[in-house]
Amino acid sequence: MRAKLVAVAVAALAPVIAMLAYNEVAMRLQRSQEVRMQAAQAARQASFEVERIVEGLRWLMVAVTAMPSVRHQDANTCNEALTSLAANVPNIQTLFVLSPAGTPICGSAAIPRTTNFADRDYFKKALQTKAFVVGRYTKSRVSDSPVLPLAMPVVEGDRVRAVVVSGIRLDWLQNRVTERGIAPGSAVTIADDTGTILARVPLAERFVGTVIPPDFQKLIHADEPGVINVMSQDGTERVLGYRPISEAGLPLYVSAGFSTAEAFGPIDRATVNNVIGIVLGVATAFCLSMFIGKRFILTPISHIADVMERWRGGEAAARTRMNGTDELAAVGASLDRLLDELDCRRTQNESVEEERMLLVRELTHRVKNGFALVQAIARQTFARSDPDRYRSFSERLAALGGTYDLILSREGLASPIRAILTAALRAHVASEAQNVSLDGPDFVLPPDLALPLSLVVHELATNATKYGSLGTECGTVEVLWKRDGKRLVLTWTESGGPTVINTGKKGFGSVLIERAFPAKFEPKCLADYRPEGLVFELSFTAVEMKAEIDAIASKVEIA
Repeated sequence: MRAKLVAVAVAALAPVIAMLAYNEVAMRLQRSQEVRMQAAQAARQASFEVERIVEGLRWLMVAVTAMPSVRHQDANTCNEALTSLAANVPNIQTLFVLSPAGTPICGSAAIPRTTNFADRDYFKKALQTKAFVVGRYTKSRVSDSPVLPLAMPVVEGDRVRAVVVSGIRLDWLQNRVTERGIAPGSAVTIADDTGTILARVPLAERFVGTVIPPDFQKLIHADEPGVINVMSQDGTERVLGYRPISEAGLPLYVSAGFSTAEAFGPIDRATVNNVIGIVLGVATAFCLSMFIGKRFILTPISHIADVMERWRGGEAAARTRMNGTDELAAVGASLDRLLDELDCRRTQNESVEEERMLLVRELTHRVKNGFALVQAIARQTFARSDPDRYRSFSERLAALGGTYDLILSREGLASPIRAILTAALRAHVASEAQNVSLDGPDFVLPPDLALPLSLVVHELATNATKYGSLGTECGTVEVLWKRDGKRLVLTWTESGGPTVINTGKKGFGSVLIERAFPAKFEPKCLADYRPEGLVFELSFTAVEMKAEIDAIASKVEIA
């Protein structure tokens, strides 16, 4: 019952737990989508910032290429103008003009005349494309600090007359990214087209100037922006939004990532709290179900079961004394009414039983009187004319009367086979009990089997007394019976008597033996006239009655 109560509690909690689990999964999916959108948005904003910076410097350099001193390569005027301009633009390192051969013409800072920039990739690309070029991570030959070089050719017709060169200070770019601020656990990375990191938050000192790992190189030149889950170089798992380099748009790779631990931290904490709450709720529900179940279910059921056991044990006054409106109280009250009705019926049955016993005793008396009357008529009719037949008839009538006494003493229901055999043999072995032995399992026969069996055994004993082993002092009779499936097999074995001779004639006793049993019991009998004594086997179908075998019958001995 306790297991059933637990099952009920689990069934009651299952929908709540399922709903909480569904909400948990839904919240995580929603939060995952929100974080991915935030990562993509953060990457987009960072890329817009980079584009704005680069685009502003591009227009600055376009303006420089339009200056007369630059176009006419007036070194003194150009130096003054570039120096003044560079002083007002804090995000660039220097601003100078190079000849197509890579030698300096003028600039915002003094450059040795022997310095040549013809080997720089950004310078070569500017000469080749005749367009604005954003270079790669470079150590400046002027200041020896890391910069992101920019180049703008001065074109007249189809010929490049000079190249205006500048560089974004990476320390300024790093400060600009840092000032924007990021959420705890987040990261922003800016890299050139080779994957060299130009600026990074956090841990700039560790990663600036290094190359993005090969696993992420494919993102730099991806076909379109995207969002992925990655394990960053600093060991943090992040949702990463990235913006690849594009020919018509962004000249640099930009990525922004959010730490999954930080992003899902509130949900994880809420999950832990929910789990703790669920565990406490389940434990509380189980405890309450056990307490309430024991108080309102188990205790009443145990009380009802105890009353039933006491009533079965003979305590007729046992009652639940339960009343109330709940179902178990109604069951207890119904049980009390049932027991009251059973007691009433038992009282009525006892009264009827007393009347029946009175009738049985009256019937027994009348049957005995009937037998006595028949006995008297027989004695008056042929006791003198035929004493032998009268004695045989009288013995048979006595055996039948003994069997009726046995049946009537057992209230007409059934009799143990041992008691039936003892009653049938009593007239023949009253003084020679040692000559007969009975052996077999306890078995109760109904009245319609007890009477014919009594008559058969009486006839066998009569014949044994006249012609067989019971007619001598040393003769013995062994009666054995056993169960064989649904049939009962009884064997009558004589020994120690005179030599047996089968004359083939059938007297009244032989016919009685063969025809005593009703056909519905499928009787079979077999007589073996052995020289040392008769062996008679009788079998018939017998189903044991549902009655207790008389304890006294098992102890009956032939007296």
